[in-house]
Order: sequence, then C-alpha cells, then structure tokens
Amino acid sequence: MAGHDVQYGKHRTRRSFSRIKEVLDLPNLIEIQTDSFKDFLDHGLKEVFEDVLPISNFTDTMELEFVGYEIKEPKYTLEEARIHDASYSAPIFVTFRLINKETGEIKTQEVFFGDFPIMTEMGTF
Repeated sequence: MAGHDVQYGKHRTRRSFSRIKEVLDLPNLIEIQTDSFKDFLDHGLKEVFEDVLPISNFTDTMELEFVGYEIKEPKYTLEEARIHDASYSAPIFVTFRLINKETGEIKTQEVFFGDFPIMTEMGTF
C-alpha cells in the first residue's frame, strides 16, 4: 500500500491510500477569507472613513475631511515576524484635510493611524 500524493490548494499535499481517483476537487475554502480581507482593504476601509467623515466642530467653523489612506510596507517579513514573535502588520497612514471655514485656510496632513494586521496566504494573521 504505497499510496499517492494529492495536492490540496497551494500549500498542502496529503497521502491518499484510496484505490479510485478523487471524484471531486476540494474547493479552496481559505480563498473566501482572503478575498474578503482583500476587498476590505481595497474598498471597505475607505467606505468606513467616508461614512464617518467629514465632521465639523460645534460652531461649524472647522471641518475635517478624509482624503485617502496608504498601507505601507510591513516592518518585518512574515518569517521575521515569526522569529521576533511580533505581529505581522503594516503601518497605515491616513491623509486628512482640515478646513477653517472662517478664514478659508486649508491644511492637509498625513497621519500615522496605527499598525494594521496583514492576513497571510493561509488566512491567518
């Protein structure tokens, strides 16, 4: 009973001792998670900011607007994060525009918003 290797997705190979060939290919169940997370990064995060902003102060003399965001390169690679027992994450910077409605002055600034966790190809963080 030697068996044969069967590939499941990109990263898993398993030994099968069945006598017949696999009838159905197993779906990549992790793809649902990774696609959803990618969609959140590409569209959902922007929608969250756009739902909350712009905001005005109580007297309606100042307004804070969302301009955009950028997720920069992670500090560590996935392997380095494992070695250092650190989070696999990347810094996210958000650009805001502050408008003084009385003077017409506009200030635009990029702000460090925090470290954002990154999902691995295997659907883990």
